[in-house]
Amino acid sequence: MLAKAYYKRLLLAGILSIIYSSIIAQEPYQSSKPHQKSDSIQSREKSSLDTIQVLDDVIVLGKKRFKETIPAQILGPSELETLNSLSVADAIRFFSGVQLKDYGGIGGLKTIDIRSMGTNHMGIFYDGIQLGNAQNGQVDLGKFSLDNVESISLYHGQKSEIFQSAKDFGSSGTIYITTRKPKFKENEKGHMKATLRSGSFDLFNPSLLYEYKISDHVSSSFSGEWINASGKYNFRYRRRDQQGEIKYDTTAVRKNGDINSTRMEAGLHGVTNRGTWTLRGYNYNSERGIPGAIVNNVFRRGERLWDTNSFIQGTLNQEITNDFKTLLNIKYAYDYTHYQNNDYREYQSDNKYRQKEIYVSSANLYSILNNWDISLVVDFQWNKLSAEFNNPEKDELFPFPTRYITMIAGATAFEWWKFKGQASGLLYLSRETVKRYAKSPNKSIFTPAFFISFQPLEKHNFTLRAYFKQMFRMPTFNDLYYTDMGNPFLKPEHTTQYNIGLKYTKDFHFSFWKHLDIQADTYYNEVIDKIIAYPKGQQFRWTMLNLGEVKIRGIDVSLTNVFELFPDMILDLKGQYTYQKAQDYTNPKDNFYKHQIPYIPWHSASAMAAIKYKGWALHYSFIYTGERYNQQENYYFNHTQPWYTSDLAVVKQIALNKRRELKVSAEVSNLFSQDYDVILNYPMPKANYRFLISIDL
Repeated sequence: MLAKAYYKRLLLAGILSIIYSSIIAQEPYQSSKPHQKSDSIQSREKSSLDTIQVLDDVIVLGKKRFKETIPAQILGPSELETLNSLSVADAIRFFSGVQLKDYGGIGGLKTIDIRSMGTNHMGIFYDGIQLGNAQNGQVDLGKFSLDNVESISLYHGQKSEIFQSAKDFGSSGTIYITTRKPKFKENEKGHMKATLRSGSFDLFNPSLLYEYKISDHVSSSFSGEWINASGKYNFRYRRRDQQGEIKYDTTAVRKNGDINSTRMEAGLHGVTNRGTWTLRGYNYNSERGIPGAIVNNVFRRGERLWDTNSFIQGTLNQEITNDFKTLLNIKYAYDYTHYQNNDYREYQSDNKYRQKEIYVSSANLYSILNNWDISLVVDFQWNKLSAEFNNPEKDELFPFPTRYITMIAGATAFEWWKFKGQASGLLYLSRETVKRYAKSPNKSIFTPAFFISFQPLEKHNFTLRAYFKQMFRMPTFNDLYYTDMGNPFLKPEHTTQYNIGLKYTKDFHFSFWKHLDIQADTYYNEVIDKIIAYPKGQQFRWTMLNLGEVKIRGIDVSLTNVFELFPDMILDLKGQYTYQKAQDYTNPKDNFYKHQIPYIPWHSASAMAAIKYKGWALHYSFIYTGERYNQQENYYFNHTQPWYTSDLAVVKQIALNKRRELKVSAEVSNLFSQDYDVILNYPMPKANYRFLISIDL
């Protein structure tokens, strides 16, 4: 403990010394030259970038470009600064049609579900290459900091771009995390950004970003971060029995929620003749407590978790001719998980799991005409899972599975008159081997997708869009081979998606109302062969079966407005609303037939407001999640109350000189100190605070 405190003070002193020396060494601040644009004009030009937007991606290389048929929801650099967010998971909450499963605290597991199809149907891509977890299919978004992230994009269905890997076609919804690329001003060789956060939960979070220009064609970047926190916070615990009488009502301290983690990333970025390439290495290490569910008035658990997630990946995007280009992705990943449970009330365990992955993708695009492209993509992926247990008998029971996956995708995109369209087909081939016991049969699956948009009023930027897509998700290694529970003969879960929507965008140049964006989508999804855990008859003996069928109907609506209240004062407003009816149609004889599936609210919404004035900014965000049920049966004793939170932040940016800028902020989350659970028996923090200071050198 003394050593940890010493290192905290040493690192804090180092960051403060950098800030102090930078202020002392600053050049005299100079105002804008007369021929430069005024601040108000610059503010108006930048105002459209200060809200969540739907942007059209383009293929950068070559002369032929296809805009997206179905645009994405995007959080850009300005929006990410606006949000009171520490990790990628916190920011994603503001997308429509999304439910974040948060088990509480800084170190709690955070996963995402899109349009009620299940967490495993989401593809999470980091700089264009998917993050995977063959063991359980869960990607913890709380592990990814926003310090090195330039934008986050959400696509329903899939990214409507055909020049991409086959895995991009292989999910029911996708999240793209794009890291910051080095950008240098004239005669600039390098720059650095140092940040320090502190606040509630005994948070100590320094980070450093350094970018260096090696040559005109090659640049490098390094990003590092340390998070240390006790994770302790007060919460109210209140539970009622089936008759509605209060059985527990107390205030306690959440314990065993501590975390000590480090993240390091290094990248090389290059430009070739008619192409670009990147090489990135990533390493994340953490030790954390697992506070567990609060059941039967037990407030402390003895579970600990150690994680190591490492990967190295590279991308080459090369234009061969004016009509032909190729994209190559390569990745090697290694994940280590050490789970320990010393709780005397439960079965004590000390388990270690190791995952390895090799991934290669080759995508090729050919332009037949100026308005017609086709692509062919081939992916190969290899996964292996091994385990060690504190019980030698369990070592002998583990199957040590290995999976070989080949994915082949063909796609076409076209533009004609006021129409844009895309069609794709994905062939998925899977083969597995195991060291012992029965293996999962080989699988061969083909799924199609169709996207189209129509712009009848081009001058008014009014667009109609629709898509149809069939997709699946493979059973995880845990689903297939988990001891006493797995079922190697599980079928993949299949989804069918239908979507119809519209978008209207308008820029106003001669009034205080500067920008308007309206979007609305209605959708219908089906999930069949849903994988569920089912009791076999003996107590504590369960198995995995394909029994589930879920039908989902929903509406997503979003509205964005930008106003210039006064010269240099910009007001950004963003609101989103989602309605979902997700019903279980598995078995008419079940008591929960046609009931809303667990943890899916009928109504959810979010809102953001930001006022910016001459280096000052005031940010407010609001999230609402309506009533839900925490079990399959929609009865009173399974009812979960609605919850809402308000977050507030004040930010000041100070120009020290031409190249140096200091930023300070004070933030409060859950402003009104609401008591709520995202997941039952995992209470969330009341009002909590965070302070930030950063300097760009």
